[in-house]
Parts: sequence; C-alpha cells; structure tokens
Amino acid sequence: MNARGRSIALIGFMGAGKSAVGRELAARVKGPRFDTDEMIRKRFGSSIPEIFAKYGEETFREAETDALRSLRHVEADIIVTGGGIVLRDENVQLLRALAMTIWLHADEEILWQRASRRSNRPLLQTPNPRQKFSVLLQERLPLYQATADHRIDTSSASIAEVVDEIATLL
Repeated sequence: MNARGRSIALIGFMGAGKSAVGRELAARVKGPRFDTDEMIRKRFGSSIPEIFAKYGEETFREAETDALRSLRHVEADIIVTGGGIVLRDENVQLLRALAMTIWLHADEEILWQRASRRSNRPLLQTPNPRQKFSVLLQERLPLYQATADHRIDTSSASIAEVVDEIATLL
C-alpha cells in the first residue's frame, strides 16, 4: 500500500500504457507491483496468446478473477490489469475493495498505434483487427468510466508525466 494506505490499480484499454506506467510507478513508490497478465502467464507457463488459443477467453477471464482474488491476501502498492478486467462484475468489486482505481486512456487512434505494434494480441486476430479494436474499445469505455476513481489521459503524456500525475493523487 502507498503512503496513504491504499493500493493503486491501473485499468484501461490495450495501448493505454498500464504496464509501462505500473513499472515506473512501482519504482517511484518503492513498493510491490502485481500485474494480472504476468500472474496469469506464470500460472499457466504460457504467453497470453497461447492461453487464449489453448484454453479460450473464458478460462483467461476466470484466471484474471483468480489473480485479483489472490491479491486480497498480499500487500500490493501497484496493481496493473489487463484491458478486459472490467468485463466481470466481480472484478470491478474486487478492484474497488483493493485499490484506488485509475483509468489510463488515450485517443482511439493513439491507442491503435500503440496496440498494433504487438501483432500477437489475441482479441485482434481477426480479418479486420482495426474494426474489432474499435468495437471492443466502445464496449469497454463505459465500464472503465464506471469503475475508475480517477482518469488520466496518456495521449500525449510521457510515462514520467503520467506517474507524476498519479503521485499527486497519493
């Protein structure tokens, strides 16, 4: 937990900068960071695309919930989540109980530019990945908004600037 006794959870769509900001923020506060995607990769011994291919999205989503549940019993300053964490009501309730939730967001085109740098994103393995990206984003925007305690635009901000802004909330 941070100096004020509350963990920080980062939520947002793919390409928003959650992982990079989470690493920098954990270094700044000198505290433990838990990344739900890393926890799932470790549990399965596979990459996220391999987990999706072998077990399917539902198994992955259940593993996300399990990862959050496990954080109830540890001290976590920073919790970095996958973009779909808000799809399950239980996850939203767990996030609210565990942490102050910060939604990192950016303009859609910027998110697309960042996210499309990695060609192995499981949910974008479709004939029209750009269209799928837009549909997923529009579906999730209200969920991020409803879950977040705070919102930070990462469109033109550096990682350090985003971390500085989060630090003002601590």
